Amino acid sequence: VQLQASGGGSVQAGGSLRLTCAASGRTYSIYTTGWFRQAPGKDREFVAAIAWDDGTTHYTNSVKGRFTVSRTFLQMDSLKPEDTAVYYCATTRVPGIVVRAGAYDYWGQGTLVTVSS
Repeated sequence: VQLQASGGGSVQAGGSLRLTCAASGRTYSIYTTGWFRQAPGKDREFVAAIAWDDGTTHYTNSVKGRFTVSRTFLQMDSLKPEDTAVYYCATTRVPGIVVRAGAYDYWGQGTLVTVSS
């Protein structure tokens, strides 16, 4: 599976961005798509995930009600400066919602999101 993430950019606080994750190759092996982010000087953290079989979604508390995840995109609304990070999409063959980065098999290259106050 190859993943191509895009859609990052610079936006003011309160604005919106949509990140896209294009998957190619053996996509039939994908059970879950997850999004992670890494801010400067911080560890990579889980943001959101969606299970492909039943559409179940899960979000980290700090983005609930602001972000929406689908198989192919992450819609980010009401952005805050603390959302500034490099965002990565990833896929796993593990069924169900997975929040641990180590469980993901394939990763996109990352796209930078900068939110100014």
